[in-house]
Amino acid sequence: MVSYDIIIPLAIVAIFILSKAVKIVNEYERVVIFRLGRLSGIKGPGLFLIIPIIDTVVKVDLRVVTIDVPKQAVITKDNVTVAVDAVVYYKVIDPSRAVNEVENFKYATAMLSQTTLRDIVGQIEFDDVLSNRDDVNKRIQEMLDIATDPWGIKVTSVTLRDVSIDDVMQRAIAKQAEAEREKRARIILAEGEFIAATKMKDAARLYEEVPVAIKLRELQTYAEIARERNMIVVTNPTDIGNIAAFSKAFDKK
Repeated sequence: MVSYDIIIPLAIVAIFILSKAVKIVNEYERVVIFRLGRLSGIKGPGLFLIIPIIDTVVKVDLRVVTIDVPKQAVITKDNVTVAVDAVVYYKVIDPSRAVNEVENFKYATAMLSQTTLRDIVGQIEFDDVLSNRDDVNKRIQEMLDIATDPWGIKVTSVTLRDVSIDDVMQRAIAKQAEAEREKRARIILAEGEFIAATKMKDAARLYEEVPVAIKLRELQTYAEIARERNMIVVTNPTDIGNIAAFSKAFDKK
């Protein structure tokens, strides 16, 4: 007959081994199993068993991870020093490679995000960084995705969060914007003067072809001056006679 002194310790040992052998992981998790140091497979989600002591497990989260890339100074292609930071979103698509190909895929991805951000922004002019953020984000995302693909990681999105410059550069950009606005105003004024000069040239040709017309214009000017300043303007009767003759000739036509 088996003694209770033996059954109880054996039961405790069996329960302890079973507790170590039974593993449960969530839907968004996977477990990479190593058996005596060699890759055995990937388990999960749900309930599964391992061999205690012989098997070791590494749990990997498959959800999207957010990396806050800290602000850092970068010199753009046109030698403007800017401070930029970004947010990188990635997820593990191959737990086996994420564990075996890199020592710490989270740290490695964070460091790679910083260096890639500096490299891409350093190849672009400052105006493009401000006006073409979507293109910059896409270039960073593509480069990160290529670099992390051997690690079993997919970079889903990159967003530049802030682009700032020092006070000296802000004043220089403000002066540049003011000069640009002044240039546009001068161009518009010049275009208006050109149109006015063209109309005046056409009018001069008309006056040259019909000399009496300029006399009519002169009388109209006198009338405007008299009306505005409450004056009486006396003109040469000969001019009036010429205008009358012109009017009669025009009526006959």
